[in-house]
Amino acid sequence: MALTQQQIAEKTAVLEAYISENKDVKGVLIPIMQKAQELFGYLSFETMELISERLDVPVSEIYGVATFYALFSLKPKGDYVISVCTGTACYVKGAQAVLDEVKNQLGIESGETTEDGKFSIQDTRCLGCCGLAPVMTINNDVYGRLDPADVKDILAKY
Repeated sequence: MALTQQQIAEKTAVLEAYISENKDVKGVLIPIMQKAQELFGYLSFETMELISERLDVPVSEIYGVATFYALFSLKPKGDYVISVCTGTACYVKGAQAVLDEVKNQLGIESGETTEDGKFSIQDTRCLGCCGLAPVMTINNDVYGRLDPADVKDILAKY
């Protein structure tokens, strides 16, 4: 869902206040980037420019951090972020078929968001739930011991 101009202004004010409170703290770049992503859902170029100006750090450095760490996104994510674990235990137990069914049901690939902004699929290598393999999360909800046939009913809940 797109933010209104008022929502953008309010979130920008919160971010600017956070930067002002913390700009002199050593190693604050990543926490500020995390706060920005928490507020906006991703790191836009405009947000990176704002952080750059306030911290006097080159945009290229911020971009480098954002692209190095998987926790940052440069594109908006959907309301529901789906992660299908493709780590060894999950992969051996059929995670690829589950992931393929999620992509089929939503009509998007990993790293993409549905046109309505409702769902995103992201690559995940390990969710730490090997005993439940194969595993999928949707935001904070965990689904384990999955079969591709389970996907349609799970997605329908959202």
